[in-house]
Amino acid sequence: MTGIDFGRSVMVVRSRGVSARVGVRTLVVCAVLLGAALVVAVLSLGTGDYAIAPDRVLRALFVGDQRFDRLVVWQWRLPRVILALALGAALGVSGAILQSVTRNPLGSPDIVGFNTGAYTGALIVILTFGGGQPQTAAGALIGGLGAALAIQSLAFRHSVTGLRLIIVGIGVSAMLASVNAWLILRADLPAAMSAAAWGAGSLNGLSWPQVGPALVILGGLTLVLIPAAGRLRVLELGDDLARAFGIRVGRARLQLIVLSVALTAVATAITGPIAFVALAAPQLGRRLARTPSTALAPAAAMGALLLVTCDWVAQRAFAPTALPVGVVTVSIGGLYLAYLLVAEARRS
Repeated sequence: MTGIDFGRSVMVVRSRGVSARVGVRTLVVCAVLLGAALVVAVLSLGTGDYAIAPDRVLRALFVGDQRFDRLVVWQWRLPRVILALALGAALGVSGAILQSVTRNPLGSPDIVGFNTGAYTGALIVILTFGGGQPQTAAGALIGGLGAALAIQSLAFRHSVTGLRLIIVGIGVSAMLASVNAWLILRADLPAAMSAAAWGAGSLNGLSWPQVGPALVILGGLTLVLIPAAGRLRVLELGDDLARAFGIRVGRARLQLIVLSVALTAVATAITGPIAFVALAAPQLGRRLARTPSTALAPAAAMGALLLVTCDWVAQRAFAPTALPVGVVTVSIGGLYLAYLLVAEARRS
């Protein structure tokens, strides 16, 4: 039996004995954000040395009567746009998970150090073992998990607040950043230049061979995340209340942190570390949707919009030179981080 009930501001979906409550405003906000992301995606598909008008982009996507337009859109530009949308959504969800676990808006993979740990693992594979894309992805995942375990063991030893995790994460991130610099300095010049450019976070040069594996892995992580997402809101209420609801807090927190690291590692393995998106997307999505806690769907939609927009700006800001998207996200993210720090200081 399947049904949908509309309340004043909440929609309840029931199917085969399972029900879910979804805010109507949340659905509207997600739809608007995704629509805006698709508009920017169409503009990005038409941007470049060979400019294509939006109507021709749509014809190339769905009709295909212009062979050269179809070649440019489908083979040269569409993989980059798809990965910008998918990886932006993954980073947004990763940040939302960590901010819910730590109950702190500064809880982000790039602030806490998961990004840096994933970068360390990927660098070791690239510079020491000369690994390809699958090996780099595995190295990024192992590095991110190692950083997460180290940070959690130091920060949650005495059931302290999420603020300590932020502070410990910044310290661990600084240590790992020095390790990354040492790895690059001891490498030969071509490998060091390639690793340093990759470390800026870039969608340049991505093609269809990276799209399939990324979507498959992200799809698998999403299937694992769906049943675990219900614990996020309970964990935000505090450890005592979570235990009262029958949740094994330590196990649930570790599982969610692993999922956050895995989502970050996928993005890092493909593009290099991209800052700001995981930090800002959850809070921006939450404020637009006006949800009482950090919601995953608005965070994913906002993350997709932020990354595809920043990548479009990176392509056009100094055209014909295309900047790494990480340069744009860091420039904007610095201002946002300063705002968050001031807001947290006033709240305290």
